[in-house]
Amino acid sequence: MDSINENTLVKVQDLKKLFPVSSGLFKTTRDYVHAVDGVSFEIQRGKSLGLVGESGCGKTTTGKMMVRLFPPTSGNILIRTAAGKMADIAHARGREDMKLFRRSAQMIFQDPYESLNPRRTIFDTVVEPLEVQGIGDLHDRQEKVAALLSVVGLTPATTFMFRFPHELSGGQRQRVAIARALVVDPAFVVADEPTSMLDVSIRIGVMQLMAELGERLGVSYLYITHDLAVARYMTQDIAVMYVGKMVEKSETEELLKNPLHPYTKALLAATPVPDPRLGRDEIQIKGGLTKPVNPPNRCRFYDRCPIADHFCKDNPHPPLEDKGGGHFVACYKV
Repeated sequence: MDSINENTLVKVQDLKKLFPVSSGLFKTTRDYVHAVDGVSFEIQRGKSLGLVGESGCGKTTTGKMMVRLFPPTSGNILIRTAAGKMADIAHARGREDMKLFRRSAQMIFQDPYESLNPRRTIFDTVVEPLEVQGIGDLHDRQEKVAALLSVVGLTPATTFMFRFPHELSGGQRQRVAIARALVVDPAFVVADEPTSMLDVSIRIGVMQLMAELGERLGVSYLYITHDLAVARYMTQDIAVMYVGKMVEKSETEELLKNPLHPYTKALLAATPVPDPRLGRDEIQIKGGLTKPVNPPNRCRFYDRCPIADHFCKDNPHPPLEDKGGGHFVACYKV
C-alpha cells in the first residue's frame, strides 16, 4: 500500500461496485452493472472534493460506499479515525469497528422529505447519533442538540426541538439533516446533492451554511453534484465521473478554466450562462449515456467522443494520468 501523507483524511484506492443483473431464478449471474469501476482519489484535511457528472455516472454509489451504506465489491477506503489512525473500512464488519467509524464519517442525503422519520421529533432525530455512540447524559445531549440547531439557523431551538418533520419547510428539514450529520463531530461528511431538492431561493443559504460549518468545525466534504457552479462554490478540488470511471480531476479553478477531457468540456458547455449576450461553445459529444452493463474493454467515453480514433477503440480505458500541475486526465488524446 502506498505511503499516506499525514494531512490525508480520506484515501480511496481502486474502488469498485458491481451490481448483478437478475437473469432468472436458476441461472448463473453473468451480467453486472459497473456502477463504480476502479476509482481512486484523496481528500486532505480541511479541503473538500466535488464529485460531478450526469445521472447514472456512479456519484451517489461512490458516496454511499464511503459511509458503508453499500459494501464495495473491491478496493480500499482508508479514513482517518478519531484516534488519528488510517483505517480501511471497505470490508469492515465488526460492530464496534463500524461504530467507531461512524463517529468519523456521516452523510447528508439528497431528499430532506425522505431522509427524516416522520414519526420522530426533531430532537429525537438529532439526538439519536449521540445515544448510539453513548456520548454524554440526557442533559448534555439536550444542550448539544439545542446549540447545534441554533448553529444551523433553527432558532429559537426550543420551538423546533419537539416539532415533527411535516411541520417544517424543505430548507428547514435539510438544516435538521445537517445538524444530525454534525452532532457527533465527524471529520468527513458525504453530501449527496443536498440542495437539489430545495427551492432556488433557499439553496444559497444552505450552501453558505455548509461552507461556514465546514470551515468552523474543520469538516471535509465529498460534495456530490451535477452542477459545476455549486462545486465551484463548495469545494477546492473537482473530480469528474463518467459511467463508473473518473475521467478528470484537478484543483477547482484549474479544471474550470482549463478543462482537458472532452466530457468535461461538454459539461461546461452545457452550464447555463446568465447573460444572453454571451456566446457558448457548441456541445460536441453525441449520443446518450453509455450503458454500464458489461461495458466493452475500451474507453467508456469512446461512443460519444468527438476525438476518438482506432487506438481508443482497441485499448483499455485510459488510466488517470497527471498532465502537469496535479491536473489528472484519463484520455489517450490529451
